[in-house]
Amino acid sequence: MPKSSIKVKGVQFKAISEEDMAFLLHLYSTTRWDEVLQAPWDDAQRHTFLKQQFQAQHSYYQSHYSKADYLLIIKDEKAIGRLYIDRDKTSICLIDITLIPECKYKGIGSQVLKELISEAQSSQKKIVIHVENYNPAYQWYLKLGFKQVEDKGVYQYMEWYPE
Repeated sequence: MPKSSIKVKGVQFKAISEEDMAFLLHLYSTTRWDEVLQAPWDDAQRHTFLKQQFQAQHSYYQSHYSKADYLLIIKDEKAIGRLYIDRDKTSICLIDITLIPECKYKGIGSQVLKELISEAQSSQKKIVIHVENYNPAYQWYLKLGFKQVEDKGVYQYMEWYPE
C-alpha cells in the first residue's frame, strides 16, 4: 500500500505492479515519440529503442529511489498516468508525474501537485524535482512557485519551499 495520502477528486492511486509494466511502457513511449521520430529509424526500431530506454529508466528509479512510492494514477477505473514520489526527513522528491496525452491539460496534474504542495507545507518540507530543459512543464512548475536552483545541463534542478 502506498505511503501517500494524496487525495484528488475523481482520481485514485494504486501502487504499480508487474501487471502494469505494459501500460507504463506505453505511457513512457507517449512522452518520447516525437523525439524518436527525428531518428532515421522505422517504427519497429523506435519501439525497440523506447522499450530499452523505459527499462533503463525504470531500473534506475528502482535502484536509486528504493523507498519511493511508485503509483499509477487512475480515473474511471483506467490507468491514466504515473506518479513517483520519494520522501525523506527534509524533502519530497517528485521523481516523475506523467499523464497520457488525452488527460493532459485538464487540471489533474495541477491538482496532484497542489496536494503535494499542501503536504510539503504542513510537514515543512521542500519539494525537489529535475525537469528536462525542453519540457513544457518547466513553466508550469515556475507558475506553481518552484524556483530554479541549478542548471545541470540536460536538466534544471528546481525546488519549492514551504512558507
